[in-house]
Amino acid sequence: MLMRGRKDDARQVLGKLRGDAAVVSREVAAIEEQLRTPQRGWGLFFSNRHFRRSVGLGILLQVVQQLTGINVVMYYAPRIFADMGYATSASMWFTAIVGLTNVLATFIAIGFVDRIGRKPILYAGFVVMAVGLGVVGLLMHLGMASHAERLLAVAMLLFFVVGFAFSAGPLVWTLCSEIQPLKGRDFGIGVSTVTNWVMTGIVGVTFLTLLNHLGHANTFWLYAAFNLAFLLFTWALVPETKGVTLEHIECKLMDGAPLRDIGR
Repeated sequence: MLMRGRKDDARQVLGKLRGDAAVVSREVAAIEEQLRTPQRGWGLFFSNRHFRRSVGLGILLQVVQQLTGINVVMYYAPRIFADMGYATSASMWFTAIVGLTNVLATFIAIGFVDRIGRKPILYAGFVVMAVGLGVVGLLMHLGMASHAERLLAVAMLLFFVVGFAFSAGPLVWTLCSEIQPLKGRDFGIGVSTVTNWVMTGIVGVTFLTLLNHLGHANTFWLYAAFNLAFLLFTWALVPETKGVTLEHIECKLMDGAPLRDIGR
């Protein structure tokens, strides 16, 4: 709003969020000061190692998001359901359900991200995704002889999609914007977005190769292992930004605080 000259509207919104006129005035002043700083992009990237840290974290977050395996499921759902033993018509219906589940489960993040925080939701999401893919891999390893076993595999795949949609799906994009300083935000978000598309392509073109060389069960277990590893990544590097202003995050980043602490 301040970028568009709507200062009164900005004060009103901040007043509802902060509840203290003095705090609102200080925050408005800080935002206006930052808005007077022009975007620097490459110049800031080469000259400021702290900005390089935030750009690097944005890159890693996008790599993590894609290595959860979500686009393996979204791109190859018909093939996966066919390999579970379903006919083409059933595979198409289940594929549509996957997409609908992904959309609806995103509302979980919308409802809880500012109540619980980013990191707890990410922890929960990675556990859910690891369990979902791990069980799918187990069922494929053992073989699905009965209809009940095939339905369980579908349910666990949807369980995985829910885990992604309420955690790494929306929150990686949120964090990628929050951790970048204002004067380099366009550049930082641009780099992370390019990374997302590059990783999407890599995951997409390697999945069938993995299936052919590792087998179905091992491929799903590999992605389950990635999700378990991302728990450590989240603990070690991801900051908790719930209830923290962007100005505070930028100040901590540029002061050299560890990445996991820039939201404190």
